[in-house]
Amino acid sequence: MSTYAIGDIQGCFGALQDLLEAISFGPSRDRLWLVGDLVNRGPDSLAVLRWARAMGDRVVTVLGNHDLHLLAVAEGFVPPHRNDTIQDVLQAPDRAELLEWLRRQRLLHAQDGLVLVHAGLLPQWTPQQAQVLAREVEQALRGEAYRNFLEHMYGNRPNHWEDAHTGMGRLRVITNAMTRLRFCTTGGEMEFAHKGDPDHPPEGFVPWFSVPHRASRQATVIFGHWSALGLRMQEGLVALDSGCLWGGRLSAVRLEDRRLFQVSCRGRPGSGHWR
Repeated sequence: MSTYAIGDIQGCFGALQDLLEAISFGPSRDRLWLVGDLVNRGPDSLAVLRWARAMGDRVVTVLGNHDLHLLAVAEGFVPPHRNDTIQDVLQAPDRAELLEWLRRQRLLHAQDGLVLVHAGLLPQWTPQQAQVLAREVEQALRGEAYRNFLEHMYGNRPNHWEDAHTGMGRLRVITNAMTRLRFCTTGGEMEFAHKGDPDHPPEGFVPWFSVPHRASRQATVIFGHWSALGLRMQEGLVALDSGCLWGGRLSAVRLEDRRLFQVSCRGRPGSGHWR
């Protein structure tokens, strides 16, 4: 049995099918870890969701910011963005089943020294602490009051972690770190305006994974979310957003031996059209 981690799909179902063929994926023997952002901006979010739900426990997926956005739009708490491509999901006859499945997915998955998360971890968080904190958000999303969470999850404040945080502010920090984080200060203050080159951070900030002595450095963190960072594989880090949506590649890494598999997304319907 092999386990493959796959980067941001974002509705690019055709590329996903080609990648599964490239890795010779066998549902009876192999498992997939998806870094989140299954949906939006690409041409076929509905097909991706239906496929992922049908795969059952053969797929582990964590929630990304676009996945949470879909849930918030579906409940009417935010309007669709101009470049959203989630209308096929919202109009689907199985919409309710797909959205319920989505909101029951994890925010973080940890296993055997590996941590799967969409965006990143704050420097104060050990993998064990991050897993406990992720469960708080997951419980909010899965509980009867999930609509209250979706209504109030947006916002950039608080922008740093304190153990004393409570209520929606606490859940927002956790959600923002795990689904939106790119840059932060060495003390863990998050910055959300910049999405670009990690080698040219905004003044006073660094890529979250470059904070010296971050508490998660003993684990290997597998994440996506940052197409400008692209594919990066180094000690303790596997970054898998290789820009399929923008005409780049969709990437998979076999976790047992770190072998890389990629398929080109250039020229596919929808690729390269949105920023």
